[in-house]
Amino acid sequence: MADVTPMTARRSTPAALRTRMRDRSPGLASALLGGALAAGLGLAAFTVLVTLLWISSPYPDSGPGGALHIAAALWLLAHGAELVRTDTLSGLPAPMGVPPLLLLALPVWLLRRAARDAADGDADDEAPLVPGRTAWAGVVLGYLAVATPAALYAAGGVLRPAWAWTGVSVPLVAVVAAGAGVWAAYGRPSGPLERVLGAVLPRGARHLVLGPDGRPGVAARAAAAGVAVLTGGGALLLAVSLAWHGGETRAAFARLTEDWSGWLAVLLLCVTLVPNAAVWAAAYALGPGFLLGTGAPVTPLSSAPAPLLPPFPLLAAVPDAGPGTSANWAAAVVPVAAGAVVGWFVGRGAPSGGGAPGAAWTRGRTAGAAALAAVLCAALLSVLAGLAGGPLGAASLARFGPVWWQVGAATVAWLGLTAVPTSLAVRARRRRPPAGGTAPGARRPGPAPRRPRWPTAPGPGPRPSPLLPGRGLGRRAGHTARRRTAAAGTSAPARRPGRLCDIP
Repeated sequence: MADVTPMTARRSTPAALRTRMRDRSPGLASALLGGALAAGLGLAAFTVLVTLLWISSPYPDSGPGGALHIAAALWLLAHGAELVRTDTLSGLPAPMGVPPLLLLALPVWLLRRAARDAADGDADDEAPLVPGRTAWAGVVLGYLAVATPAALYAAGGVLRPAWAWTGVSVPLVAVVAAGAGVWAAYGRPSGPLERVLGAVLPRGARHLVLGPDGRPGVAARAAAAGVAVLTGGGALLLAVSLAWHGGETRAAFARLTEDWSGWLAVLLLCVTLVPNAAVWAAAYALGPGFLLGTGAPVTPLSSAPAPLLPPFPLLAAVPDAGPGTSANWAAAVVPVAAGAVVGWFVGRGAPSGGGAPGAAWTRGRTAGAAALAAVLCAALLSVLAGLAGGPLGAASLARFGPVWWQVGAATVAWLGLTAVPTSLAVRARRRRPPAGGTAPGARRPGPAPRRPRWPTAPGPGPRPSPLLPGRGLGRRAGHTARRRTAAAGTSAPARRPGRLCDIP
């Protein structure tokens, strides 16, 4: 017996070490696997698409290896990485840095889903969440562990990644998307956002971006609505211009290819570039427009002659060179509508004084909220404008697309001129009492109680119950009762809140 105890202790030592290691880094292995799987699925999707187009092409320029190199390069381009084309007519490498915004949605969705699943851990609701830093770091490292050899493999093809852009854009997308997934797994807490906003905005403006309940504030909601109107209006302008230049659009398809596989490839490329074109059209409506090369701006006031461009269906929507006409100036309806929507959101979201005393916003605070919403909208649209453009070659094609800082300045100007007066007008209309009535939010006096004609015997009044359904009180009371029951260790069944059969 004296020899059994040491042997048992020695045999249990590895299990104890494994337990300590698992407790020290819970979920790290699954997070690494999830990040690698997200990168592998994204690469597989691009590989399948490019391989199918290569197989269906009647005149392929390269073998299967060339198609795989192009798939890896396009996957890096979807992250915002700039590529370098080597097979040019001049023999000099030409940059290619216009990432299709629609392709960015796939890696972002895969990363966010992988990080959320890694933070959730087990499927059981009673299992504790994996530490956020562990899940986030594991997914990012697993994703980069696959992205690094993919970039090295793509460097041997015709489209080679630019290492400076690749080393910044791919980790940035992985870090931001994985962080969003972990944040969603933890129930979207407002603490991290409050710490970030505290370093950028003063305390008074912080609550306009992030509300006290953790939801987006009035200015954030208004800015999101403004971006939606601007990009949606840009998409509408794009559709109208394509319909107006329908003959040129069809001719571009015919000049690029003659078989159905080529038409399908061009159509898919056009679909992936539609969000880019919508942002370009929004920049055109705002005034700065976009560049079709160095020194070739296209604005509603005038359009410079563009350099020699390849026939492409979306480029057929570009207005003709020369001074602008009334049809071009009509694009200003888009920023005016965006400013009106931003002002309406701010005016409707501002407290009107119907609640607690002092809760009503003054005119200055309402105007400040509208101005902050305009700045936030300009920041978001500037980011989109920066992502939607880039170089398409050297020399005259070194600058292609909208200039982000010009788009941001024009957005602030347009929305500041329209959103501020609109918000004040909506606020004044909400505070104005209706004809023959009371002010909005004020409690109307009820009818006077009728005196009974004969005395009645006093009876027991209605018994108040915390489980009555009404404005969340029953749910809160039910949760409190279940929490107290669980803390006391009793086995009494918790009643479902908000049902009439539960009234004692």
